[in-house]
Formats: sequence, structure tokens, C-alpha cells
Amino acid sequence: MAKQKYYVVWDGVTPGIYSSWEDCLLQTKGYEGAKYKSFDTKEEAERAYASSPYEYIGKNARKETVKLATYPDCVIENSLAVDAACSGNPGAMEYRGVHIASRQEIFHFGPMKGTNNIGEFLAIVHGLALLKQKGFDMPIYTDSVNAMKWVKQKKCKTQLPRTDKTEELFLIIERAEKWLRENKYTTQIIKWETKQWGEIPADFGRKGR
Repeated sequence: MAKQKYYVVWDGVTPGIYSSWEDCLLQTKGYEGAKYKSFDTKEEAERAYASSPYEYIGKNARKETVKLATYPDCVIENSLAVDAACSGNPGAMEYRGVHIASRQEIFHFGPMKGTNNIGEFLAIVHGLALLKQKGFDMPIYTDSVNAMKWVKQKKCKTQLPRTDKTEELFLIIERAEKWLRENKYTTQIIKWETKQWGEIPADFGRKGR
């Protein structure tokens, strides 16, 4: 079992102490001049948060050297990109969410028997629910017009037969539809323009959708 760590964010979207790397990442990636550091105990983190960040990160702060691809200015980098992949249709389906500014994977689901359209739909709803739960205000990009339509209609209009092999997936779909019916959100869902910008950052790098 991984040891619990605590993350102090001195400068970020919302400064504070966070108990997961995911929360720290969403508060700092894409935020110019972000200052953050991990600690082994909550007491250490509280002392650090009450102090100057330069007492902890100063000259020895790790510099990020990875060169990431750049996108046009119209792309909001402090955002979440979602995408799905499916080997066959139906076949082994999986989806994920990736923070655009850092290209860090925020969540991943699957593989499970399904279709690409179902994966695209579930990925958006997963992103909406996560951002609302965490209280983060950032848009979601998807390259699926169909999934955007299903989310707007609060209904996954798949033609996939409901069988013993797909029952678990349909239960997940029903939970997603229920979440959409019962929750209000302000998150923007934006179409990723693949022809102009290249593959969406959450792309699995596979062809034959």
C-alpha cells in the first residue's frame, strides 16, 4: 500500500494542502509560477504551508525539462481532454482523461467490452463528475460530436445489445445517465478540432475506430 503523502500548494489555482497528487496536479499544472511540494506527514505540510515556499523549494526546486507539444492560443491548456479507444466494435473499450497542460493522465477506465461511442460518453461524464466533486473550474475537450450530443440529452443512445457480457457496462451507463439527470454543472464541453490541432492529448494512439 502506498504511503500517504500531503501536497502543499503555495501558489496555484487554489492554494492549500491536498492529500492526493491528482488534486495537487489540477491546482498547479498550467498555472504560471506554481509552487508546490510533497510532505510525508500532515504536520510537516501544515508547517510548510504556514511558511515561505522558498524555505522548501528555493534553489533546489526541480525544474521541468520535458518539452511538450504546443497548441494554438485558442486551446485552453488548463483543461481536461477525454478520449476512448476500442479494439473492435464492439470490443475491448477503455477511456481516459488527461490534463492538457501537463499531459498527465488524471483517470483511466477499462478495458471492458463496449463501443467507442459509449467510451467517449462515459469519459465526458466521468470528467464532469470529477471536476464537480473537486470544485475545479476548467473545460473538458472531446473529439466526439456524438458523445457531446448524448451528454446534452442525458442519454447514452447506444445500439449495443444488453447481454450477460455487457450487463456490467450497462449498469455503469445507467449511473452516468442518473448523474446527468440529478446534477447541474457549469463545465464547458468543447469540441476538439483534430484536423486543425492534431490528435487530442487523451488519444490512445490507435487507429481503426
